[in-house]
Amino acid sequence: MPNAWLSLGSNIDREQHIRAAIRLLGTQFGALVISPVYESRAVGFEGEDFFNLVVGIQTNMSISALISQLHAIEVKQGRQRSSTKFAPRTLDIDLLTYGTQVIKEGVKLPREEITRYAFVLKPLADVAGSEIHPPTQQSYQQLWNAFNANDQPLWLATLQFDGLQKK
Repeated sequence: MPNAWLSLGSNIDREQHIRAAIRLLGTQFGALVISPVYESRAVGFEGEDFFNLVVGIQTNMSISALISQLHAIEVKQGRQRSSTKFAPRTLDIDLLTYGTQVIKEGVKLPREEITRYAFVLKPLADVAGSEIHPPTQQSYQQLWNAFNANDQPLWLATLQFDGLQKK
């Protein structure tokens, strides 16, 4: 069964929406691998700070079915899709990787955000540091070690997830 890594973020009622997303993911996919939660400034727009984390799941769902399921969770948490890429969010769930697949058309995997944004790469390195990023052939920890996060500060948040089944 393929392992998939998901990036979660919220800057509107963030504790509520992140906790709800974790509960729903746990209900649908079973045991989760959950990174520490980080706080970061909004990127690309002025807004409240975000909570960001990475969650690992195992699934036999197709990529398109998985993305549809993730979008349904976002909608359940009040996500309204707009044409604006950078905007406040109740919940954003992005599929970062699906096994070792590299897809360059349509849904691009692994997501380019992995190597662009500290709020994606750091939590991914925390939970999958030894895994290899297929395009670069470097581990996520190596990518983080080489990442210049000076203009993308992160700090640990205190959000905890009690009573969840974790791997």
